[in-house]
Amino acid sequence: MNTETTKRARPGLWLKIGGLASLVLGLGLGLLTLASAAGIWLRFWDFRRGFSLLGAANQYGQWLAWACLLLAAVTLIASQLLKVKNAGKFVSIAAIGALVAWIAYFIPESFRPDENVNYPPIHDISTNRVNPPEFVAVAALRADAPNKLVYGGSNNMTSERLIELTNEAYPDLITQHYSESVNVIFEEALAAVDDLGWELVTQDAFAGRIEATDTTFWFRFKDDVVIKINQQGSDTTVDVRSVSRVGTGDVGANAIRMRKLFALLEN
Repeated sequence: MNTETTKRARPGLWLKIGGLASLVLGLGLGLLTLASAAGIWLRFWDFRRGFSLLGAANQYGQWLAWACLLLAAVTLIASQLLKVKNAGKFVSIAAIGALVAWIAYFIPESFRPDENVNYPPIHDISTNRVNPPEFVAVAALRADAPNKLVYGGSNNMTSERLIELTNEAYPDLITQHYSESVNVIFEEALAAVDDLGWELVTQDAFAGRIEATDTTFWFRFKDDVVIKINQQGSDTTVDVRSVSRVGTGDVGANAIRMRKLFALLEN
């Protein structure tokens, strides 16, 4: 190959390198993000390792995503200026890498807690703080769970302190009153559990109790919910308790879950 031919081929080589670099960086970041959850799903490691991998993806993800976007832009501009033959495929490869990188960055970013919210270090929330609804069927499923079902009995917490923190953070989560009959609200609560995608553990219409488990999609955390429905005068009352199986704090997850349930019961 003569010198002139080499000079003509060189721009195409650099475009190829730029496109492949963007693709490799993007796919690498994507695989790191997916591995954080896939390892948990496949039981290769627990949520702690998953958090560590996702944290790494989140820490370096933005820089890698910008790098991929820059490579894609440079590849596009260079292809137009140098008029390299078949440059479109290199531009497409670089663009794919940038797209994958940004998606891989935004996934862990979406799990970042709102920094403007001061979440309390609690994982057990009940609308009835004095007499929290009790789990029956779920208790056996939590035999090995680090967090116990004794209200205020985990992570050096007391019931008094738990009540105080819950009142401060979630004053809206209190016993709910409805004008419909107990039977109607019980059926609506069952329908809500189904709509929310929770796993129904047990239902006891006579006791007015429903127990279910909600498994988070990404890290497969299991949080348990008990719904207690009673007659109080002419009203039907609904108390809900949601408890995480692991973790000192829930970053507001249990409160969000309970609000979704109540929103469905209001419709």
